Amino acid sequence: MKRFFGIVLTFFMLIVPLSACGKAENGTTVKLCEVTHSVFYAPLYYAINAGYFSEEGITVELTNGGGADKCMTALLSGDADVGFMGPESAIYVYEAGKSDYAQVFGQLTKRDGSFLVSRKAEPDFKWTDLEGKTVIAGRRGGVPAMTFEYVCKNNGLINGSNVNLNLDVAFNMMAGAFEGGQGDYVTLFEPTASEFEAAGKGHIVASVGAESGEIPYTCFIAKKSWLKTQEKTAEKFLRAIYRAISDMQTKSSMEIAQKLAPSFAGTEVNSLKIAVESYLAIDAWCQNMAMTESSFIRLQTVMMSAGELDEYTSYSAITNNTLAEKLYAEFFPA
Repeated sequence: MKRFFGIVLTFFMLIVPLSACGKAENGTTVKLCEVTHSVFYAPLYYAINAGYFSEEGITVELTNGGGADKCMTALLSGDADVGFMGPESAIYVYEAGKSDYAQVFGQLTKRDGSFLVSRKAEPDFKWTDLEGKTVIAGRRGGVPAMTFEYVCKNNGLINGSNVNLNLDVAFNMMAGAFEGGQGDYVTLFEPTASEFEAAGKGHIVASVGAESGEIPYTCFIAKKSWLKTQEKTAEKFLRAIYRAISDMQTKSSMEIAQKLAPSFAGTEVNSLKIAVESYLAIDAWCQNMAMTESSFIRLQTVMMSAGELDEYTSYSAITNNTLAEKLYAEFFPA
């Protein structure tokens, strides 16, 4: 993963004079590239479908990157104004020495959103049951894979020794690989995990996020130059998200599911409701979108454990909490 970002950065350092830094300040369009499409990111879709972005004067052009590497590529090239992905990508870019590096300006999820799915029902599942088994665990170097490996190590399971983690399947291909016969287990996000279970294709046996603890998992990230020149747009963007976070606290899981439905064509509202309840149960979403230094350190500990980071990175360089803290005080005054 680190090698990939090194190659990408070399390429974009050569073409950066030809790349735009984003829309003009008076523009209304924000090009947003999401790492994947999941109920795990419910406040984002709630904000879109409730019209909060529109009321802030913003049109969101949403694209699915299919992985943090692809989202960061879109961000660095100017194909996206904002990337919605794990903060590990910003760390890789910063460590590569790019001057206009990426910064986290809002954190949405605070723990892993994947669920461990087995081929058989295991009502008394223990993490040690994975001993000798093969798990499709995510893309090497991505937060899902690193967090899962961290959970395994905390339970005495070492990849390549007493458990086998398949880290070579692309994020958006994991469900298909498992359905096609690969692995004994797979980690899946909602609503895919619940739909798999409902269709008899697998059984949810554990929450990775509940086991791992809080980690800055998925964040809104932009280049320093964009945050500087488009500060008003960035503030309006985050305000729309905060409006959704605030509103969702007063709604039932069914009301939230109904608001999400337009973003998940073909998914039954009841499936969305179950997925929402799964994420509410593990306290997945941030109320304060300012990323804390303690959670940032835990993320880096996870990355070091996976062999993807050699030393701790500057919290003050990677994060820009100015707008998130300002809006948190506005929506949730002490």
